[in-house]
Parts: sequence; C-alpha cells; structure tokens
Amino acid sequence: MADYTAPLRDTIFNLEHVLRLPDHAAKPGFEALDADMIEPILSEAGKFAAEVFAPLNEVGDRQGCTRHEDGSVTVPEGFANAYRQMCEGGWTTLTAPEAYGGQALPHAIGVAVEEFLSGANMSLAMYPGLTDGAIRAVVARGSDEQKATYLAKLTSGEWTGTMNLTEPHAGTDLGLLRTRAEPNGDGSFAITGTKIFISCGEHDMAGNIVHLVLARLPDAPKGSKGISMFIVPKFIPDENGEPGERNSLSCGSIEEKMGIHGSCTCVMNYDGAKGWLIGGEHQGLAAMFIMMNAARLWVGLQGLGQAEVAYQNGASYALDRRQGRALTGPQEPEQSADLLVVHPDVRRLLMDARAKTEGLRALILWTGLLTDLAHHAESEDERVQADDLIQLLTPVVKAVGTDWGYEVSTQMQQVWGGHGYIAENGMEQFVRDARIAMIYEGANGIQAMDLVGRKLPMKGGRAIQSFLALVDGEIAEAGSEPAAAEIAEALGKANGELKAAAMWLMQNAPENPDNAGAAAYMLMDILGLVAVGLMWLRMAKAAAAALEAGESDKAFMEAKLLCARHFAQGHLPDAGALRRKLQAGAEVIMAMPAESFLRA
Repeated sequence: MADYTAPLRDTIFNLEHVLRLPDHAAKPGFEALDADMIEPILSEAGKFAAEVFAPLNEVGDRQGCTRHEDGSVTVPEGFANAYRQMCEGGWTTLTAPEAYGGQALPHAIGVAVEEFLSGANMSLAMYPGLTDGAIRAVVARGSDEQKATYLAKLTSGEWTGTMNLTEPHAGTDLGLLRTRAEPNGDGSFAITGTKIFISCGEHDMAGNIVHLVLARLPDAPKGSKGISMFIVPKFIPDENGEPGERNSLSCGSIEEKMGIHGSCTCVMNYDGAKGWLIGGEHQGLAAMFIMMNAARLWVGLQGLGQAEVAYQNGASYALDRRQGRALTGPQEPEQSADLLVVHPDVRRLLMDARAKTEGLRALILWTGLLTDLAHHAESEDERVQADDLIQLLTPVVKAVGTDWGYEVSTQMQQVWGGHGYIAENGMEQFVRDARIAMIYEGANGIQAMDLVGRKLPMKGGRAIQSFLALVDGEIAEAGSEPAAAEIAEALGKANGELKAAAMWLMQNAPENPDNAGAAAYMLMDILGLVAVGLMWLRMAKAAAAALEAGESDKAFMEAKLLCARHFAQGHLPDAGALRRKLQAGAEVIMAMPAESFLRA
C-alpha cells in the first residue's frame, strides 16, 4: 500500500515566501485571513488528508461504487464516514462566503487544502470538489430564492452538487445536445434527456444532490446559443428547505472505468424531472462556464496531487531498494548492492518529477491568489490584470498540469520497475487515476484550442501581453542576483521562444486556420514551461533570500535552488524545440488522405 504525506513545508514556503500571502492580511477583502493561522490550518488539513482520506484510496479502487436495482448507489466502505468527518471539521466551508456559512478564507489556502485531499484520495475528493463549482455558479447566477434554498446546505456539505453537460451523441460540441426543458406553468420546467459521464451523480453520502443541467427550451435557437441551465435536485426542497418529494431522475448505470473507481460516474436519466432556470433563458453556457473554469483549475490540481503522491513513493523506493552498483564504484561496499538513488538515470526521473511537481504547485497556488486579487485587489488595474491572467492560465493549468501529472506518475512507476506494475504496491493506481484528468472537463487538445482561439486574442491580446511583460520585468529584476541569474537567463530565452511562436501564429493562422489547430498544443506547452519557469525564478529568489537571512531549514532551501537549476537546464530549453515543431504548420498532417489513416 502506498503512503501519503501532505507537502506542508513546500506549500507554506510558497504561500509565505513566494506569494507573501501574510502581506495581504490587512487589505480589504482579506479580512478573514489571520497570517498566524496559515500554518495551523494547513497542518491540520494535511493531517486529516493523510489519516482519514489516504487510507481509503486503495479501498475505493478495489471496491468501487455499487449501483442497486432501484438506481441507488453505495460508495466504497469508509467513504461516507470520511466525508462526514470532512463536513464536521468545516473543511467544505473554507473559501465560501460568510453569508452562506463559509469562512471566506483566501482561495490560495483553499487550493492548498484541495491539493492535500486530492493527493491523498482523488476519488473521494471529487465529491466536495464538484460541489465547490456548483456553489460558484449559484452565487454568480442564481436568484435570491435559489441562493437561500441551496447555498448554505451546499457549503456545509449537507448537500452535494454536480454538473450535467455531456450526452451520448454530444461530448465537447455542446451545440448538439438534445435534453429538453418544457415549461410546467408554475415557474418550473420538465427536464427530459440523458446525460453521461456525470461524476458523483448518485451516492449515499449526502441528504440531497443538486444537479446543474444544460437543456433546451422549446423556442431555443440551434447550436450553443440555445442552451439554458437548470437546477434539478434529487429531492425537491419543501417549504422548510428540507429534502421533500423525490424528483423523476435516476442513475441508469455506472460506468466501468480505468481508474477513479471510488467516484461514481453515472448515466443520468431525466424523465420530466422538475428543474428551475438559473442564469436566464439561453444563457446556460455562460452560467456553466463559471463552474467549468473553476473545475478546470481544480482538475489541474488533481494532476498535481497524483504527481505528488507518486513522487513521494518513487523517492522512498529509490532510497530503500538496492540494485546494482554506482558507475563511479560501490558507494556502500559492505552492502550487497547500492541504493537505486545512486544511479544517474533514476536521479533524472526523480529530479524531473520534483521540478515539475513543485513548479506546478507554485503556479496553482498563484492562480488561487490571483482569484482573490481579481475580486479584492486595491486598484481596478490590479483586478483586471489578475482576471486576465487567470483566464489565460486556466487552460494551461488544466492541460499542462494533467499532462505532467500523468507523466510523473508513469516515471515514478518506472523507478519501481516491475514492482510498480503490481497492484499491491499502489503505483499503478496513480497511473490509472491520473489518466482521466487529461480527458474530462475539456480534453487537453480542447484546452489548447481554447488558449489559441479565445484566450490569446481576447481583448486585443491584452492577457498574453500582460503576461509577457510580467515575465520580462521579473527577469530584469533578477539579473543581478547570483542565485537567480541562471534561471533568469534560461527563462528569458524560453520567453523569447513564446513570443516568436505567438507571432508565427498571428502571421500564419489567418490565411490557414489549420495552422492554429496544428500549433495549438505546442504553444500551450511553451506557455506552460514559461509560466512554471517564472515560478521557479520566484522560488529561487525566495530561497536565496531565506538562506542569506539565516533560514534554519538550510537543506530545504538548497534543494530548492538545485531544483530551480534543473528546471532551467533540463526543461526550459524544450521551448525552442517546441517552437520549431510549431512552425512546421499543418501542411504535412493535413495532406494525408483521411482514408489513408486506415492502413490496409
């Protein structure tokens, strides 16, 4: 069985030394933040994740969820009790508004806690994770009555939430969806249709499940502009706001999946179920995007969580398993063999994993702070810049975060060798669980197209220009600092490749849109490298400053500087190769006749 320890030290280093979250405690919008409470909160969250969530990870994988003949679903053994403890401990309420029973803490802290929970047990963490997205959608688009009915119970975890988009014939292309919403004449609508791939669509852990469902009104125009969103509860709330009449919806089946077995992925059937419009007629896609964008950042966090737990177990194995001798001669002649960690190729895997994992953590925590600043920064310009950066980085965090999460998981399985392929050691579960994050909430290729097609050109390219200027500015500031000079130089070259790649797209996509489609993934990868490189520059500066100030944890800070150098040497140069691949354009790949892909 694999082990998990919350990365508390690294998280606190980022929050306090890199993002300087305590400096915001006295600012408007951060009233709930007590700088002295950051470490105690995260310490307790890490303990909860390791002691309550983590022991159930293998249980959830082995048992999975069970659908009964009446359509009800039972979660794996121990899940309901762990979820109850989570709710009782107030962990569902951290960042929610105080008006609905939340603690209104910064999203940066919420992101940290979510990583701990997801790394400990990805399947179990999905139930409250999806609810958070539902809360954001109702807060933003719900009526006063809907907020009063649903938000307090969703915030407390008494009720959970889902998002219902995909249909059997319509995945990414939501314009094809057929689910109908017929007016009942009393302000409600009869929702009829089938939704698939609905995570946590049915279970026995909460008193009610609140489904947010996309459907079409009778007069809806064709395509995505004709979509509306509806609140469709499993139990219709009575006059006291408690679960009342059972709604006419059901779980038709549970999908048999490669991984995340502890999360019930349902086929949901709506047979004239009562629903209530949220967000205005034909405005469903805009309303759902509030939930989807939150979910995409959260899925990137899932990639980080799997990378972290896989890295922990890979590093532990490399420091315990003896195999072969060091190339420079026996390191422990008295032993039958040296430890795996003496071998450069094993160290390469470990350094790659650590550099990517810690870089992703810093980036995702920064997006959490940007979320706070988009609402609470002192000036309008700061709020606009924070919002621009979140929109630009959302597809990057989702796609690059999950690509790297899967890559790190397979690399750490490789460290274990044949033992990593055996179920009892837990490494293969990390690989299986990590894989789905690259697919759901918009497959990573879709994220790349969103980046190139929507995020780069939005508002005249304001977001990407702001990001490029931010990177250039921090490189210039770091130029004279010895500890950061190497990272700054490598980051400057990578940022130059990003500028060149973006310029090539601007020049070549208008005449042939396929060039944008062929280049999108490479551009996203370059932007991901530069974004994480920026975080490594910040971390290197913070670590060097801590060492100069006599920081007691010298080993941690020195390791941080070595990881920064490794990312600069081993990963940032990839930006050049990606740019050259990008500039190949679409000519060759589009020249292949479609039928030729089916080799005779």
